[in-house]
Amino acid sequence: MKKIDLFYGLLIGLITSLLGSYLFIVLFTPYSYIDDIQLLKFEGILNKIIALGTILNIGMFFGLLKYKKEIMAKGIILAIIVLTIVTLFL
Repeated sequence: MKKIDLFYGLLIGLITSLLGSYLFIVLFTPYSYIDDIQLLKFEGILNKIIALGTILNIGMFFGLLKYKKEIMAKGIILAIIVLTIVTLFL
């Protein structure tokens, strides 16, 4: 098991979730991303936006499985678990 591939999968999962959250905020809300993070947290919808941002990880997961990168796909699952724990505490 290559641990660096697991780390790359984790990194890909976190970046993909960040990108998905950014796209959701920019396209579907009247807020801008950087300026209104505190406002989103105050309103209690930041954890929901992070959860919606992880939807892109599904495509990344199946894409990595298609190219026989199972260890990186495990890293994507690890990123989803980490983001789930983070959203529990927000």
